[in-house]
Amino acid sequence: QGIDVIVSGHSHVPKINTVDGLLYVNPGSAGRRRFELPITLASLEVTPDGLKPIIHDLEVR
Repeated sequence: QGIDVIVSGHSHVPKINTVDGLLYVNPGSAGRRRFELPITLASLEVTPDGLKPIIHDLEVR
């Protein structure tokens, strides 16, 4: 009802998922490494065609 996206980050696990037309985004964590998870952040582009989420890997290789 008027909600298109839910952004949460408690788990630090980066993920993009759509369930019943609702977009769920977990950006991960851009801070100090925890639990051997990747260092990431997310961006959300709002376009006339809809929402376009992207997970960005910040690790230097």
